[in-house]
Amino acid sequence: MTVARAAAEGKIRREMRREERNRLALRIWLGVVLVTLFCLVLVGGATRLTDSGLSITEWKPIHGVIPPLTAAEWEEEFKLYQRIPQYSELNTHMSVDEFKTIFWWEWAHRLLARGIGVIFAVPLLVFWVTGRIERRLRLPLLALLALGGFQGFIGWWMVSSGLADRVSVSQYRLATHLTIACLIFAAATWIMRGLSPHSDDPIPSPGSRRMAMVVALMVLFQIYLGALVAGLDAGLSYTTWPLMDGALVPGDLFIQQPGWINLFENPKTVQFVHRLGAYTLFTPALLHMIQCLRAAPQTTHARRSVVLFVMVCMQAAIGVITLVLQVPLAWALMHQAGALIVLGFAIAHWRGFYGEYPPETAVTVRD
Repeated sequence: MTVARAAAEGKIRREMRREERNRLALRIWLGVVLVTLFCLVLVGGATRLTDSGLSITEWKPIHGVIPPLTAAEWEEEFKLYQRIPQYSELNTHMSVDEFKTIFWWEWAHRLLARGIGVIFAVPLLVFWVTGRIERRLRLPLLALLALGGFQGFIGWWMVSSGLADRVSVSQYRLATHLTIACLIFAAATWIMRGLSPHSDDPIPSPGSRRMAMVVALMVLFQIYLGALVAGLDAGLSYTTWPLMDGALVPGDLFIQQPGWINLFENPKTVQFVHRLGAYTLFTPALLHMIQCLRAAPQTTHARRSVVLFVMVCMQAAIGVITLVLQVPLAWALMHQAGALIVLGFAIAHWRGFYGEYPPETAVTVRD
């Protein structure tokens, strides 16, 4: 072996080790981002379920980090809350101490939202400046940062809908807010999965990759439908299963005019469509599992398809239990957590059909 060839091979090994270390660091960072996002969505769910989202009536991105510290400050914050319809129509009995309970949920939600901005932006800047981010990832990561900033605006846009003419936030805006959060979660999962080592197992078939995509997108859509249910408190309207209002297909689903508005504003219709979404999601998840097991039963793709199907079934079971128990907080949060876990796994499973990102640079040694 010539000296030049040995030097070139040494350079290749050093470059490979450097890229592996960089990818590991990025995976750890994105993993922390995902855990924080998961907590943020759960606290947001608790905020909605406890009707706490309107307790802070002003948007103070910087000053709002500091909560009331004195009795006078608590009284001032409570007086601001007393100006909105939720207080005058629903909570006139509320004391300052009771107000503190709903305040802390919303404050924690906003604090986590600010925190994730720091957790994402600061390491991104450090990795960028030190040259650890591959070129193919720069634009996607910047887009994620921008989407996160936009999500902050959407959050206030949602809250503002309940400060004047309503006693709760708009279900349209709530669904938008949750869906964008899930898109950020899914995109971060996709990038993290692409930076992770993959098996060399061939994909069972081109159709299995497409079906994995269909399942992932349907999970996301089902979460959107669930947000509409939460926004209308539709889960409290009919708490029997499999019958709803005494029938498999209840009546008066399109009683409002125009008919399409029932899909968004009629609690009965919204809950029924969410149930249909669960039944519909079950079918492609089952077909995808069968497809993968028949075509390549010993591959990691097939094993993941089984796990995904089981997760979809478990999430449906949690949804049914939550419904028949009349939406207790713990079960409702478990259902929301399950939705995010299923989404993350579905996205990672879909990304697994494409394999790891190829090395950014390749050095060819010639004799």
